[in-house]
Amino acid sequence: MQHLSPKDAFEFLENNIDAVFIDVRSEMEYLFVGHPKDAISIPWNDGPNWEINPDFVAHVKKAASTNRPVLLICRSGKRSVEAGHTLEDAGFTSVFNVLHGFEGELDENHHRGSQNGWRFEGLPWEQM
Repeated sequence: MQHLSPKDAFEFLENNIDAVFIDVRSEMEYLFVGHPKDAISIPWNDGPNWEINPDFVAHVKKAASTNRPVLLICRSGKRSVEAGHTLEDAGFTSVFNVLHGFEGELDENHHRGSQNGWRFEGLPWEQM
C-alpha cells in the first residue's frame, strides 16, 4: 500500500480518471461530518456494533476491479490502512491510503481539523 498526502491524493485523482475514491468511515460520518467531493461511501465498520463490514471487499469489487487504483480515506488515516491491507489480501494491486484522513490528527486540545487532513488542506468536500 502506498500513502499519499491529501494534496498528492487530490492530484492523483485528477490525473487518474480510472481511480476510485472510497470513504471508509461510517455512514453517519460520511453524511453529517462531510466527505471529499466524489468519494463514494463504503464503510469499513459501522454502527451499531462497529464490527468490520463483512461485505466490504465485495462492495469495493463492485465499485472497482482489482487492478484499478483505489484510494481510501477515513477520519484520520487509521481505518483506511486496515481496509487497505484487507483489499491487498483480496488481490487489489493498486491501493493508496490518504494520510491524516478527512479530519486530521488530534491536536493538543484533542480537536481534529487544526493541523492536517483533507478539509484542513482546503480540498473539495461536501456535506449532505
